[in-house]
Amino acid sequence: MNAPSPEEVTQLLVAWGDGEVSALDKLIPLVNEELRRLAHRYIGGERAGHTLQTTALVNEAYLRLVDSSRVCWQNRAHFFAVSAQLMRRILVDYARARRSQKRDGGLQVSFSETLPIAHQRDPDLVALDEALSTLAAMDTRKARVVELRFFGGLSVNETAEVLEVSSDTVMRDWRLAKSWLLRELSEK
Repeated sequence: MNAPSPEEVTQLLVAWGDGEVSALDKLIPLVNEELRRLAHRYIGGERAGHTLQTTALVNEAYLRLVDSSRVCWQNRAHFFAVSAQLMRRILVDYARARRSQKRDGGLQVSFSETLPIAHQRDPDLVALDEALSTLAAMDTRKARVVELRFFGGLSVNETAEVLEVSSDTVMRDWRLAKSWLLRELSEK
């Protein structure tokens, strides 16, 4: 199947946001592969033997997305940004639940080539979430850049579009945020 055009996805998102239920039925097959790719990347960075599967992460994200049907979708990049936030929340909630069941049961996440700061050991997902929350308190945009690029898998241009800034600004924020996160996570 050919990749859907961003315009096609955007049209379906707008229709869905306007209450057209059939638009969701058409949208899901178009975005499913990309959501599975994102989920697979997240799950692939987890510790061996974890119990959350790619399909379960995508299904949980779908359930939460359906609950957000009143969102005024701007475009494809906005949809994947929201999806990234949902997947991050799901994984962090899962990690916290596992940690509460077993002291060191937290999931491990590795920064892929999109966030190449993992020369140290892989950071714990809960620690990453806490570090991102700290960064967001200091600089919301830099935290959003990390969230969109790392969790959302968005390109520099897509991230710039979602945040309504230039690509140069995204790259500058990306570099500074990665450096800050590396320092923050290495101190834990």
